[in-house]
Amino acid sequence: MTAHSKTVEQAVSLFSKTQTQSMSLNRINSERDAVSEAREAKTARLREQRLEKEADELAAAAALAALPKRAGRR
Repeated sequence: MTAHSKTVEQAVSLFSKTQTQSMSLNRINSERDAVSEAREAKTARLREQRLEKEADELAAAAALAALPKRAGRR
């Protein structure tokens, strides 16, 4: 083997290693992004449910307050 071919082999090896690391980082970033998006979607869904529940409770309290008062026993 000549010095040139050893250099080429080393360069190819380093490139392959770098490429593998890059692919791993891309996979990790994709997984992180997917988890983040799922968390944001769940948070938005839960927020909407909470706001709907609070609006229902507020409407029920307003309806109850609008009812005429019953006279107490004498």
